Amino acid sequence: MGQGPRQHNWKSHAALTGILLLAGCGSGRQSVLNPAGDDALMLFDLARVMFIGALVLWLLVAALFIYVTRIAPREFSRRSAELLIVGGGVIFPVLLLGALLVYSLPLMSSQRVADEGLEIQITAEQWWWRVNYVLPNGDTITSANELRLPVGARTGLRLNAHRVIHSFWVPALGGKTDMIPGRETFMSLKPETPGIYRGQCAEFCGASHALMAFEVVAMEPEAFDAWLAAEAADAVPPQTPLAQRGAEVFALEGCGGCHTVRGTDAQGQVGPDLTHVGSRVSLGAGILPDGVADFANWIAHTEDLKPEVAMPTYDYLSDGDLTALATYLEGLE
Repeated sequence: MGQGPRQHNWKSHAALTGILLLAGCGSGRQSVLNPAGDDALMLFDLARVMFIGALVLWLLVAALFIYVTRIAPREFSRRSAELLIVGGGVIFPVLLLGALLVYSLPLMSSQRVADEGLEIQITAEQWWWRVNYVLPNGDTITSANELRLPVGARTGLRLNAHRVIHSFWVPALGGKTDMIPGRETFMSLKPETPGIYRGQCAEFCGASHALMAFEVVAMEPEAFDAWLAAEAADAVPPQTPLAQRGAEVFALEGCGGCHTVRGTDAQGQVGPDLTHVGSRVSLGAGILPDGVADFANWIAHTEDLKPEVAMPTYDYLSDGDLTALATYLEGLE
């Protein structure tokens, strides 16, 4: 009986969907199949070796099964059966898996070291990231929801968590590391290709777990040094009447009780540091761009955009005050 048109179309669509899904896995800035760092490349190579090893093991077992059941079916002596079971089912898998283990374990050592100099402390909150750049002289530069790294250097990351377990993962740059309250963990990353890559919390941490992302900007060393120097400076005072009005709204609404804007009276430590929030790639821990309209959308619909977030929704602000506040924040570069 031939295939009907509906069955044929269904299979064609299924095949096309599978091809598109596989193609999507290898592209983008959040893909383990698109390594842009030394650690991600090692993991990619490890995955290929593990896959080949598993394939070899499967093929040998399948070939043996076909041989004894289809090609040369016969009665085995007890001794032959025991040799087959012990050799093919125990000795060979142990040797193959042992070789894969010996190959893979040394790869972990590189993630336990870092170049001298800059160190970055990252604390996972609910649901955002506190980022502190610790300079060789001991000074600390605070940012949030974005990580910047110099290309070609192995930078150490000290990871902590507040309240619940999180997991730090930038698929295009390296493996994931758990962040456990009360226990500091360490890893390092060495990006090789400049660009913007997406990271994500990889451990369920509450209602907005899926909305706890961040951007990683890999920069040439000279550009990174210039950015770090600019990041250490105080906030630029608002230059336009609208932005100045926004700064007044920021102060009147008590935003400084939770947020810091260095160079102003706002010194809150509860929420993200906003000193240079306008220069970041994204807003709200990776869920929005950073234009004026996006700031206004975030301020007026915070709890809708990120369920159970600690920041209240300022939906009672007038359109004028909301635009002014958004303009002020977008100008903090």
